[in-house]
Amino acid sequence: LSQLEAAGGNPSMETLWALAVALGVPFSALVEPPTPMVQVIRAGEGPTVRSDRSSYVATLLSASPPGARRDIYAVDLEPGTARASDPHIPGTVEHIVVSAGRVTAGPEGEEAELGAGDYMAYRGDVPHRYEALEPGTKFVLIMQHV
Repeated sequence: LSQLEAAGGNPSMETLWALAVALGVPFSALVEPPTPMVQVIRAGEGPTVRSDRSSYVATLLSASPPGARRDIYAVDLEPGTARASDPHIPGTVEHIVVSAGRVTAGPEGEEAELGAGDYMAYRGDVPHRYEALEPGTKFVLIMQHV
């Protein structure tokens, strides 16, 4: 809209409404100014959850907003006890990017050993686990729900 106005055009409400329908977006998306999409969570900050059965600590970095279906966690895991996870809702896929250390992760019977910089995707709707192989293991976990 701002580009049209800058070019000297002043579109009618009907024109904007027709454009919104054609683009498949809400009318308000064409007339409201955009909101900032930058969010910073500093290392060591953010809401965390801890396992009672292992050294697993997850920090929620981004909860799934309405209409989106993914959650992003920063995970710290220490050797000792594996983190066994029950199946999530049907269709869930987990994505892991290891930033430090080494971890064995994946569905039971299909685990893979991952090191810093490695990526893995696997079904999260079956029993799966994570086990740190080195102290200071860290990874980003993205849970994708369909």
